[in-house]
Amino acid sequence: MNTSERRRALLQRARELGYIDAGSLAHVFGVDSSTIRRDLAQLTRAGLIRRTHGGVLPADPGTVIDTPYAVRQNENLEAKQAIARAAVDLVQDGQIVILDNGSTTYQVASELRRRRNLTIITNDLLVAVRTAGHPTNRLHMTGGVLLDTVYTLVGPAAVAAFDGLHADWAFLGAESIDAEAGVTNINVVEIPIKHAMMAAAAKTVFVADSTKFGRRSFATVCQLSQADLILTDDGLAIESRAAFGTKLRCVH
Repeated sequence: MNTSERRRALLQRARELGYIDAGSLAHVFGVDSSTIRRDLAQLTRAGLIRRTHGGVLPADPGTVIDTPYAVRQNENLEAKQAIARAAVDLVQDGQIVILDNGSTTYQVASELRRRRNLTIITNDLLVAVRTAGHPTNRLHMTGGVLLDTVYTLVGPAAVAAFDGLHADWAFLGAESIDAEAGVTNINVVEIPIKHAMMAAAAKTVFVADSTKFGRRSFATVCQLSQADLILTDDGLAIESRAAFGTKLRCVH
């Protein structure tokens, strides 16, 4: 288990159990105590956990922010790249594309560099950097307040940036996707801008690797009926696919 996988597993354990004994973590994950201390320090700085005397608590669900790029940028990378290629196959030269924040949409931004004369709108600083410098594609950044662990701009200014815009595509990430609960997110602060992106686009596509399915996070983004397409990898169990209907596309 690498550092990113261990930190995500540690965070998931805190959320599931509600409280974990910090002293037991080195044994649970098979590493030394100094490694666990660094993991806990990173997750605490990101606002994902709270340290208590002798233990670890999950952060308050209303204030928690997404798992930072440092944790998720290399997770399931091949799957995210395959999903991104399938997403960009939908896009034609000259179209207008909205990109949500996230490590999968970052891969979409990378693949979009093979298209020409696009207008790309995003609230993600890393997506913007990956988009910038293309000889023909134009970049628009929203304003807003920075969630610095995930390099995302949120708030009223970010939402207002989509007023009156008309895009061909919106590619949105997802923290969790469930057949009944729909698309859910780990916090509420990003949801208004996701709604603004969906409202501005003719087509909304959610891009999420198969580990995000069958899970529910704290806050609802939308029901599956509001998505035009859901792209994931073929790691999603075959018996789980039917519940998502014809909107689901699994890529190799």
